[in-house]
Amino acid sequence: MDIVGNVLERALAIGGATGVAIVDFQQRRVLGALDRGSGLDMDKVAYGDSDVMRAKLYTLELLGYTPDSVEDILITLEGELHMIRPLPRLREGGIFIYLVLERDRTPPLDEIRQQLRSLEPLLEL
Repeated sequence: MDIVGNVLERALAIGGATGVAIVDFQQRRVLGALDRGSGLDMDKVAYGDSDVMRAKLYTLELLGYTPDSVEDILITLEGELHMIRPLPRLREGGIFIYLVLERDRTPPLDEIRQQLRSLEPLLEL
């Protein structure tokens, strides 16, 4: 299995996860995705959430924060959580992990963050 596929499998193993994508937000494209019932079109995810990532980084810059101050962006929906996790080591390349979780089956957010953080060193794009 390739590196991206391995990281996607591990991310999808996080409790409550139903979909995951690795996205290049500078090019607005999906580098890889897996789905277990999220039903999301990951190409649309890449396109739309690339704008979310860009807007957040721009706003932080206006406020004097450094781009690496973003740990994640959490979008809370009625039955789901959508987490955008920029990868600091790959930030210059514009890479983030997009994770979709069922809200009622989700472990504590700090646990999810820790698991996603542990996947970053595995990615060598």
